[in-house]
Amino acid sequence: MSHSRASDAVLARLLDLHPKKIDLSLARMERILAELGHPERLLPPVVHLAGTNGKGSTGAYVAAALAASGRRVHRYVSPHLVRFSERILLCGVPIDEVRLTDLLEEVERVNAGRPITFFEITTAMAFLAFARTPADLLVLEVGMGGRLDATNVIARPAVSVITPVSLDHETYLGETVGQIATEKAGILKPGVPCVLAPQSPEGLAAIERVAAATGTPLAVHGRDWGYELHDGHLWVQDGHARVELPRPALEGPHQYVNAAVATVALRRLPEPLRPASSHIAQGLTSVRWPGRWQRLTFGPMAELLPGGWELRLDGGHNPAAASALATTLDAQRPARPVHLVVGMLNTKDADAFLAPLLPRAASCTMVPIPDEPLARPPEELVQAANRLGHPAATAPGHVAAVAEIVRSAPDGAALVLVCGSLHLAGSVLAEHG
Repeated sequence: MSHSRASDAVLARLLDLHPKKIDLSLARMERILAELGHPERLLPPVVHLAGTNGKGSTGAYVAAALAASGRRVHRYVSPHLVRFSERILLCGVPIDEVRLTDLLEEVERVNAGRPITFFEITTAMAFLAFARTPADLLVLEVGMGGRLDATNVIARPAVSVITPVSLDHETYLGETVGQIATEKAGILKPGVPCVLAPQSPEGLAAIERVAAATGTPLAVHGRDWGYELHDGHLWVQDGHARVELPRPALEGPHQYVNAAVATVALRRLPEPLRPASSHIAQGLTSVRWPGRWQRLTFGPMAELLPGGWELRLDGGHNPAAASALATTLDAQRPARPVHLVVGMLNTKDADAFLAPLLPRAASCTMVPIPDEPLARPPEELVQAANRLGHPAATAPGHVAAVAEIVRSAPDGAALVLVCGSLHLAGSVLAEHG
């Protein structure tokens, strides 16, 4: 059995664990960590990230700036796009298969079949990996929510960050932005600075209530820090300091916010860890984060495109992500017709995701997500488009969709955007190298 298949076999067994449903609680997590010898107490200083959108990009900027300053940085992200090992980055490199398999089997033995969720047991395993590999810092991304998330066992992070909070995972976190923000603010710790991305008034009020109760100093956008763009440069105002930075490598207007939030968070780190502005600049320009407005230049879909066409992939799947994509489409220079290829999970609000995008599209083709039991049937997505007053087609898959778009589109350069799901993005990246 190859090692890649060995880890897949353990992951498949762990996916069968109970409770199957997400059950937000810290009791099972605290039990297994105690039995593993408390790896969460042996971690390097932590930057803890919660929020609805932008956690991955913001964490990527933080890690890249610290790496540029010569620091060794671990990262924990979820979900993965192609292979599970992408979730656990040891000093910037995905955990290798042999080690992953050994650690998974170790936590499986210790858990001994007792109730625990997949995310909890794999997070406990990640903490083991991070505790056993020396590093200067860990960028730790919340899975869902914050207060009862499996990552929220860190007693005292170096700094916390809450990226923009909007509606997502309502079943688990609450029906309003205020309720969801209260859950995300569960990562706030007494005396640990927390940097807030721009928030809605309702979200900000909820986070400020939690901060007052926990004694957490907040860096609030518009009050304690701000950012603006001048001549292609990003200026971050942090208290009395003004930092000039280059345009971030990740594209899209929302990336300026993520880069600015990361900058303010980096400036809140304890002195020995704090990178110089030159290292932050290096981090912003060297960062890579797949599946976010990513340009694809080879692979089965790219090969179908005429000269002058462009293919983009984005894994965003909620209303805020769709708004960010819409803004990115509006900023296209030169402006070209946009053809959407959309696949979504049935746990996401298709109408709210499609609403900002369809008016900007010359065509929209709905596709299934390969090997994904929770995928929404393309016909249902067409009904959602119709409810919004837009026609849409279906195709048996994303490659077939692109072939049909190219066949029926009028002459002239166009942009094809594949979007709607991280699971779809993962499928595309698996076959596009």
